[in-house]
Amino acid sequence: METTTTTSPSAAATTTDNPGSLHSVEMNPRHHILNRAFALIYLFAILVLFYYHILNLLHSTNSFITFSISFSILISDLILAFMWTTIQSFRMRPLTRQQYPQKITKNFNNEINNFPALDIFICTADPYKEPPLNVVNTALSVMAYDYNPEKISIYVSDDGGSELTLFAFMEAAKFAAYWLPFCRENKIIQRSPDAYFNSNYTENSETKTIKLMYENMKKRIEEVIERGKVDEDYINNEEELQAFTKYWTLGFTRHNHPSIIQVLLESGKDKDMTSHGMPNLIYFSREKNKSSPHHFKAGALNALLRVSGIMTNAPIILTLDCDMYSNDPSTPQRALCYFLDPKLRPNLAYVQFPQTFHGLNEADIYANEIKALFFTNPMGMDGLNGPNYVGTGCFFHRRAFFGTPSSFEQPEIPELFPDHIVNKPIKAQEILRRAHYVASCNYESESNWGSKMGFRYGSLVEDYYTGYRLQCEGWKSVFCNPKRPAFLGDKPISLYDVVSQNKRWNVGLLEVSLSKYSPLTFGVQSMGLVMAHCYSHYAFSPIWSIPLTLYAFIPQLTLLNGVTIFPKVSDSWFFLYVFMFLGAYGQDCLVFMSNEGTFKRWWSDQRMWMIRGLTSHLFGTIEYLTKYLGISTQGFNVTSKVVDNDQGKRYHQGIFDFGVVSPMFVILATTSIINLVAFLKSLAQIFKGDQNLDGIFIQMFIAGFVVINCLPIYEAMVLRSDKGRMPTRVTIFSTFLACTLYMAFAFLLGNM
Repeated sequence: METTTTTSPSAAATTTDNPGSLHSVEMNPRHHILNRAFALIYLFAILVLFYYHILNLLHSTNSFITFSISFSILISDLILAFMWTTIQSFRMRPLTRQQYPQKITKNFNNEINNFPALDIFICTADPYKEPPLNVVNTALSVMAYDYNPEKISIYVSDDGGSELTLFAFMEAAKFAAYWLPFCRENKIIQRSPDAYFNSNYTENSETKTIKLMYENMKKRIEEVIERGKVDEDYINNEEELQAFTKYWTLGFTRHNHPSIIQVLLESGKDKDMTSHGMPNLIYFSREKNKSSPHHFKAGALNALLRVSGIMTNAPIILTLDCDMYSNDPSTPQRALCYFLDPKLRPNLAYVQFPQTFHGLNEADIYANEIKALFFTNPMGMDGLNGPNYVGTGCFFHRRAFFGTPSSFEQPEIPELFPDHIVNKPIKAQEILRRAHYVASCNYESESNWGSKMGFRYGSLVEDYYTGYRLQCEGWKSVFCNPKRPAFLGDKPISLYDVVSQNKRWNVGLLEVSLSKYSPLTFGVQSMGLVMAHCYSHYAFSPIWSIPLTLYAFIPQLTLLNGVTIFPKVSDSWFFLYVFMFLGAYGQDCLVFMSNEGTFKRWWSDQRMWMIRGLTSHLFGTIEYLTKYLGISTQGFNVTSKVVDNDQGKRYHQGIFDFGVVSPMFVILATTSIINLVAFLKSLAQIFKGDQNLDGIFIQMFIAGFVVINCLPIYEAMVLRSDKGRMPTRVTIFSTFLACTLYMAFAFLLGNM
């Protein structure tokens, strides 16, 4: 089996077209040269900027306040410069790949039954924030892959231990017997039932019948969710009744319960309505008690890794978020295009697909697309050691969880060895007994799980941390971005959900950046400078809060008090600032739009970058510090996947949704007020002739730029009356805080 390599770098775009290959690689050396040339010029400009800052500091030593302002701007620019250098690491050697899944079967003698077995992990934690019907649709979409169903095992990890989720999957197992042959016989591409029936599908008697069955299943699940329990009139047989009465007994709570393993479908035994085999379908909830460490999602995944090892032990593992359904039934074959490459196989840990969302509004107002994280940056990392793991849509080689490519970490029992062959049915008493044993909450005590084996502990962002540690050990990865998105997921549709989710990520990233495994120290030694800088960009992203917060207040407060802190337009240093701004923003816009982006979405992306800096990054840093000092914090929070009708309407109209009282919104509103007042006051003074634009242009430009980005905030504070408007309490408190900051700054400057 042959693989492809790139040709001479002198070509404008290099690729290969070997007819026998399963994948190809394309690079554009001209872009690489241009990126590196620009980076060199911009780096020189940064050095000149710091020379200017040093001159300013030397001339401001006669006043503590002036020195403090100059020093704050210097610190801000140092951080901005550091983060800019980390961004450049992604742009040194980007590449794109193409897969040829249609050729896969030829390598198995046209026999789909010879494909390697596949274990699929779907994680959920709260039936009210993550509706079980969404999880069911995700599971049904991957159960219907164009793959031998008897080689697929679906593991649904319910870390909430909810009987509601188990009931939903009991219903799904019955519906799957009709849905899978319907997809297979009609060659359906969209295999999530909900997505299919909301598309322009062909309506006939067969589709009407299957849709009626889906609606009946949906109704039963939603009724049970509404009741909050599974009543006996919803239970169909004695086996189902025993499943509920065995586990959900008096004293059962989501934080204190035994391990639950319920086999809902058994491959080789259960058949669909056309007598074809069905995939394995297993509901699982690990054991929990109040004294045992939970390790959040990473702990659930490791328990799932062990349980699946006992029950099926497939060599390939797919991890999926509960709302991330399959959008292409040939996706496993695309991953196999890399796993079957003999040159890649020895060091290939995982194949990462981008996280893509359906139903984004035209401007993507909350920048949910996160194009840098899910598309452009992985392409850049793919030219090095491979992309980072983003938590979903990722195919793993099971062997990668057990040591480095050259050394093997031996698990506690031989059944967990990656090459162990399971030769007993998954319902066999011995198999179930072993599976319950490895799912116990004390199993990992004094073991290497989470440190040298499995998904890694030590950070709330277990996906980033696991991928990082695997690559530090010598494993590589591949970015697979087909034209048709492999997976589609739900996105948050309120600003509070967006910034809250990002805040949790920031806490986890600081746990990595300030640990002994920091990319700047451990990472550089393990994977080299450029690749470590890629991971540093993420690990240190919370420090964006420092320059963004300082630039959101200091130029504006000094402007309000008639103090200039930047070069005049007539000063030659002014052009340095123009180049720095246009160079950074211009490059970012060009990269964004060159990857099928639009200007509207780029504007939303840069606006959300500023909003996250003042909310998620800032409050994530504060939460990390309080956690470090031993002060109680909220810990892991599940982002709500429930869609409110009014919120949904506002989102699709491109209207920001605030709606809740939050300290994060207080600082946003305070920033918007101070910048608006500073801009309008200075503009009025210029028209009156009391101010000279030459001296305050940069400060006015910064304030005006922030004002333009804050237009949705002003609208939410003053013009709107719907539930998504800025709460009145937030507006009042922010106005008071803005006045206090102005008076405090005026007092300090008055005592210079």
